[in-house]
Amino acid sequence: MDKNAKIYIAGHRGLVGSAILKSLQAKGYTNFVLKTHQELDLTNQADVANFFEKEKPEYVILAAAKVGGIIANNTYRAQFIYENMMIQNNVIHQSYINGVKKLVFLGSTCIYPKEAPQPMSEDALLTSPLEYTNEPYAIAKIAGIKMCESYNLQYGTNYIAIMPTNLYGPNDNFNLETSHVLPAMLRKIHLGKCLEQDDWNTILKDLSLRPIEGISDKSAKEEILAILAKYGIKRDANNIIEIELWGTGKPMREFLWSEDMADATVFIMETVNFLDLTNVIKGNEIRNTHVNVGTGVEVSIADVANLIKKLVGFSGNLCFNTDKPDGTMRKLTDVSKLNSLGWKHTVNVTEGLTTMYMWYNEYIRE
Repeated sequence: MDKNAKIYIAGHRGLVGSAILKSLQAKGYTNFVLKTHQELDLTNQADVANFFEKEKPEYVILAAAKVGGIIANNTYRAQFIYENMMIQNNVIHQSYINGVKKLVFLGSTCIYPKEAPQPMSEDALLTSPLEYTNEPYAIAKIAGIKMCESYNLQYGTNYIAIMPTNLYGPNDNFNLETSHVLPAMLRKIHLGKCLEQDDWNTILKDLSLRPIEGISDKSAKEEILAILAKYGIKRDANNIIEIELWGTGKPMREFLWSEDMADATVFIMETVNFLDLTNVIKGNEIRNTHVNVGTGVEVSIADVANLIKKLVGFSGNLCFNTDKPDGTMRKLTDVSKLNSLGWKHTVNVTEGLTTMYMWYNEYIRE
């Protein structure tokens, strides 16, 4: 890639997109096309077509998506499948129409079956049923994989689909209504510590930046306590602060630092082509050319919660609500394909969480 090549990053303000932009800038790339959701609605076919015709980007990184945790995925099922498929269809097709040299599409390891053998290899795709709670999102991402693969096979394009494991880092989504497990736990435990210390200045600052269901720093204390309790941040019968977390705490999860993910994305954009991923062919069939991106290391939700508790300095109780769903019990990725291509992660979960909490506190203080 030429350092002056025109690069469009869809979703540049999000967790992954912002890290990818930072990584590319650090490597000396200078020519970016960046549009916010307000400036360009990627679900609008005509607007996306006009954008590509006008801007003619040479490279595209598709990191824009509608994402969320178990609650959001299971509640907004229609929105998750519709919006994600519209975004993918519009961006991938217009990349083809306008002669984009290379595209990297970001999916998720939730594409794999609920009972997939562990660790999950790329060949596990479409071998058995998906986890129900995020099935619409997973189906949309599978469609994106197959769209990239199909355009490559029919039109000779160079579109790479990469499937990151659970991501976390600066600019994560800390909205308790829609966030993934790790940022949700970090914010809940942080607010629990503030409540424990009767630190209302920090609580109000937090809510001014990230209101919960419309409850902000302008709300009455009783309203704030009620909304915190609704999301599992409350005092128990002994006047000890208790944080309620969903499920048993037993599920194992793999977490990848967002800046590691960005580095992997840039590595793939610079060095990996579709033809590099078609070396295993069964008869005349070319399948599963996507690439897992992860650490290959897993940790239980309970262990992560206790790690955050220690890091934050919270001395109250963590309570797992076993009436709530766990989701898939294990989601460990097989990263041997990516490792064989020459990339490996560098940040472990303890290091990443420490940096993430420092960032969160600095963000609140700004």
